[in-house]
Amino acid sequence: MPRKKLKRFESNQYKENILEDYKPIYNEIKGNWNEIYFKNSNPIVLELGCGKGEYTVGLAKLFPAKNFVGLDIKGDRIAVGSDVALEQGLSNVAFIRAKVHSLLELFAENEIAEIWVTFPDPQPLQSGVRRRLTNERFLTLYEKVLQDNGLLHLKTDSESFFDYSLQSLNAFGIKDLILTKDLYSSELNVRHYGIKTRFEEIFTDKGFSINYLSCSFIRKPQNIDIS
Repeated sequence: MPRKKLKRFESNQYKENILEDYKPIYNEIKGNWNEIYFKNSNPIVLELGCGKGEYTVGLAKLFPAKNFVGLDIKGDRIAVGSDVALEQGLSNVAFIRAKVHSLLELFAENEIAEIWVTFPDPQPLQSGVRRRLTNERFLTLYEKVLQDNGLLHLKTDSESFFDYSLQSLNAFGIKDLILTKDLYSSELNVRHYGIKTRFEEIFTDKGFSINYLSCSFIRKPQNIDIS
């Protein structure tokens, strides 16, 4: 392992704004983010596959009255976002090293106000369909942790992935959908607050258009046993 990565992994052990499975708080946090970590009642915004946390940190600076959690399985990446948040004195930021599959182990139902999915791996091969972060099995997790009318935001340079996501979302059941396939030329440009991920910088420099959508889920009726 490169020395820089090793140092980042080591430093993560001592950072209070990084939660990993060997830290006691990791197993106590579900349903208790506001009480245990943020110590306030502000809404929680989650970035999935956050990488180096450009959105997590950028949004936290813009919205101090909200709490932000960046989730990624790559410890060396979240270490970068963690450092930036600490340097800027952002107490409304946390990072957690975990897979998206683990959402229901980390967040209670209705605990999240918004979810951002920014430039996920489009998994272009048919064999990767179930790993796409807008596949039905992931949408089921998002619906559970999001509050009523909570928003899901998606940004991607991949038009094929965006089209797949629209089809998947519509089949799952959504409302209040807004979208554009050319974000920077759209009136919706203001909705991403001018924040760019590292991948987004690369794609836009190459002339790629950026696709964006936001929506909320139609709550499915719960089966109630009245026997």
